[in-house]
Formats: sequence, C-alpha cells, structure tokens
Amino acid sequence: MSGEQAYSVNIVGAGLAGALLALLLARRGLRVALYERRPDPRQSQPERGRSINLALAARGVRALERAGVMERVQPLLIAMRGRMVHEPSGHAALQPYGQRAHEVIYSVGRADLNRVLIEEAARHAGVSVRFNHTCLGADLQHDRLHFRDQVSGGVREAALTPTIATDGAGSVLRASLAAVGGVTAREEWLDHDYKELTVAPGTAGALERHALHIWPRGGFMLIALPNTDGSFTATLFLPRHGERSFAALDGPQAVTRFFEREFPDALPLLPDLAAQFAAHPQGQLGTVHATPWHVGGRVLLLGDAAHAIVPFHGQGMNAAFEDCAALDELLAAGGDWPTLFAQFESQRRPNTAAIAQMALENYAEMRDAVLDAGFVRRKALAMALERRFPERFIPRYSMVMFHPEIPYAEALRRGALQARLLEELDAAADGAADGALAARLVSERLPPLA
Repeated sequence: MSGEQAYSVNIVGAGLAGALLALLLARRGLRVALYERRPDPRQSQPERGRSINLALAARGVRALERAGVMERVQPLLIAMRGRMVHEPSGHAALQPYGQRAHEVIYSVGRADLNRVLIEEAARHAGVSVRFNHTCLGADLQHDRLHFRDQVSGGVREAALTPTIATDGAGSVLRASLAAVGGVTAREEWLDHDYKELTVAPGTAGALERHALHIWPRGGFMLIALPNTDGSFTATLFLPRHGERSFAALDGPQAVTRFFEREFPDALPLLPDLAAQFAAHPQGQLGTVHATPWHVGGRVLLLGDAAHAIVPFHGQGMNAAFEDCAALDELLAAGGDWPTLFAQFESQRRPNTAAIAQMALENYAEMRDAVLDAGFVRRKALAMALERRFPERFIPRYSMVMFHPEIPYAEALRRGALQARLLEELDAAADGAADGALAARLVSERLPPLA
C-alpha cells in the first residue's frame, strides 16, 4: 500500500468488531473514518433489543490483548467456571467447562465493552468517529459510500475504497452489494426466537455468580449470565410456534403458568416476570451466508456482516474479534487491499463455517444433552483422556473456548474423531479412560497436536 489512499479506511458500524478494528488499524498508523447509525454510546443509553451481555473466551481475549486494551476490559469481566444445570426437580449441579484454573469464560456487558473500545479508538488522532450516520449503501459504479446524517437530515458521501463493513447480521452494506450482484447472501433463520429478562440484584442472591446458569428442557431452555452490578441477564430460547412456543404465551397468565410448569425455581427470581415479558422485544436467531466477502479491494465484509451465527457456543463476538486480529496480522505482512481482502477471506471462511456448524450443534447439547447420563459420562471420560493424553486429546468445547491456537475448522475435524472414539470407549466393557483400549485408540487416531 502506498500513497494517500493507503492511509484512509472507512469502517461502517462502530459495534464491538468495528470499534476493535478501528483501534487495531489506528495502532498500525492508518487513518480511519468510523461510521455508526446509533448515537454516541458514551452519551446515550444502549439500544434495546440487542443482547445485554456476552461470553468472552480465549480467542476474544487474545484479540483484545493484541489491541492493548485488556487492562481496561478486565474490570468488566465476571469469570464463569462452568454450566450450573438446573433440573426440572429443582436440583442444580455445576458442570465445569474445563479442568484447569484458567479454563473459564467471562460474562461481559455489551454496552460497557463497546464503550471502552470506542474510547480507546477515539484516543488516536487518526480515528474520526461519526455517530448518527446511517449507511445507505455502496455505489460500486461511482466508487462512493452514501450516508444519511440523522442530525441534519442531509445525505453525505465518501470515497468507497477501501471500506470494511462491520455493520452486523443485518448489514446494509452487504444488502447493497447483493442488490447489484457484488455478493450473494442468504439468512438461514432458526425456528426458535429469544427474549431477555433481568434478574434484579435483590433477587439474584440464590444464583452462583461464577457460572452460566442453564435450565435445559429438551426443545427449549432458559439461561442466565451474571452482570457486574449483581444482576443476571436471563434469556429464554423457545420455538416461535407450537404447543410450547412464544406464540402460545399470549398473555400474562400463560407466561406465568409456563414458568410455573417449566422453570419453577426460576420464577422467584423474576417477581415482575409478566411485565418484563410484555415489555421486552422478541429477537430472531439465524446464520448469515455470504459469498464472496469482498469486492476487489473496495469493500470487505467482516464479523457478523459476513458470517453471523447463532449464539449457542458463545463465539459470535469471539469469532468477530478473531477476524479483526487476522486482518491486522495480514496488514503487518504487507500487500495491497485486493490481495489482503482475498487472503483474509481464504483464511477465515473455513473457520467461520466450522463455528457456525458447532454453534447450531451446541444448542441441542445445551437444551437437552446436558441432562443425559450418557453425555455426562462421556464428558467425564473426555476430561480423563485429556489428563492422560494432553498432547493428543483436548475436548472439542475446550479447543474452541480455551485454545485460540487451534483453528475452528481443526476443532470441528478433530472433535468428530474424538466423538467417535468416546462412543467406542463408552460402549466398551470397561469404559475406562485408563484402559489399554483407550491408549491404543488415542495413539492410532489422534496425532499429537502441533
């Protein structure tokens, strides 16, 4: 890259990925124009309807460390050691995520994290943050980017090349490119929706603070993540239609009866359940598939704009942050924008496809399998194999959450091999991780991790 244009980059969308990317590019000496349709979050309340808190894992932590902001982010985090599984009987038991002290994931508030990233990006003189600017799309023919200034009402434009779209699953930039054949895109909606509810600090005392709470009920589930103010954010995942669905919860009495029947131990945590349920929006869940992610060196889709996934592996934000770090690494190696964008897509596409698949699979695990005796037995067996063969066997969940050096695609591939191995051992007469059969199968099928 050379000349004036090499040091001017548009980023559309100042959410988590856009703000982190702006910071990374600014640290590399590039001038960045960061556009956001919402008001400045440092001066306004967060937008309703977006998930309140998220799970930060090792991949996201590594990207934040690369940007030099982990020290500021650390006070926002609450470590969660595992899943606290609430059975229909009311009994609750912790299923640890890993078996080492550092193998935890962190609950973090979206708004607070976004605010820190925007503040850190805006500290750089080369970053211009323009709020209340709604992107109207890209004009590939004239190489222009169009915005509506929501304060003045006027339409503004900027040179298109290069622009990075971090404007989320409903990306306006992706839609504008698709409209002229620049990319093809489809959204694969899940037939389940979600609704968030708040467990106030005064009623949350019965919940273990350092765990992700889950009430698995087969075809649906309730979860709750801790917040730094002592509250919990609970999320109900439920089919859109059917006998037990959001459509069936057509009034306050139906909502209360549903919770009395399915989540009786959670009901005391939500004394204002009916009012919250009526007031809070019902969100959709889906996976975004786009091809390609870039138009030459002019526009690149990144994060949810390119590959939004369902939230059941807690990796949406982490995958987007990993995108940012990957692009930053490519920039460090040099090259022009068309080459960089092509390299980025080639490197990231297999991995984001893998985590999209694993996120869907994890929904079935969370809402059903965690109560299955066979699942619990095989999970214990997997941990025993990891202790005995740490250079060869790491449970798939651990590869995804705690080992950022292992690409998502490799975690998916290796995880399938391990799942078959676990099934064989579980079905064997001894079923023991320290048996000769375990040693032979691990040695034959799982080469040492690089």
